[in-house]
Amino acid sequence: MFIGHYAPALLAATARRSPRLGMLFVAAQLVDLAFFGFVLIDVEHLRLVPGIAGSNAMDLYDMPWTHSLAGSIGWAIGFALLLRLLGSGWRGAAIGAAVVLSHWFLDLLVHIPDLTLAGGAPRLGLGLWRHAGLEHAIELGLAGGALAWYARRTSARGRIGQFALAILALVMLLVQIVDWQGAAPTGVVDPVPLSMPLTALAAYLILAALAWWVGTTRETR
Repeated sequence: MFIGHYAPALLAATARRSPRLGMLFVAAQLVDLAFFGFVLIDVEHLRLVPGIAGSNAMDLYDMPWTHSLAGSIGWAIGFALLLRLLGSGWRGAAIGAAVVLSHWFLDLLVHIPDLTLAGGAPRLGLGLWRHAGLEHAIELGLAGGALAWYARRTSARGRIGQFALAILALVMLLVQIVDWQGAAPTGVVDPVPLSMPLTALAAYLILAALAWWVGTTRETR
């Protein structure tokens, strides 16, 4: 799952005393930001295996620090403490933590059994990646529904605010299509090239920056 992870961020951004949308976009993908960062420094690992999860070739065989439930709870607590240090109240910190933790439960829907509770067996995942049409529909439905909710619950500040959200939605759709259309490997790729985690990190940061911009152009009704 990619842009579907942003649904909780868009929903949460309309709550009273919630963190700003840009910060919530970071929260939504925090464990993946950490994962690809850990891949770069050889702490966690993935390889590409053709056909392992339908259209998705990622074999996420080693990610105990980010994609275990215990690890995700740890990242959620850390993010809540960061929000408190930045001046957020406890309500805002709790909202941010919930968005971080939502990542694991959304991943549970689509991942093949590679998620864990605490880094070891059992390995969990309902495997919707193996059913590309259904997974794509769920992904687009989550993101599209949340964008519509955010649009209804906020109002634009000035003319630019009328277009900023549409630009964010368009970029989200484009990066998702690029992700779906990525070239499938012809054989096992291990280790993956550095361009893969770097591209993922860049995509997350670009979307977070756009969400921060959108947040400055809209206000909750």
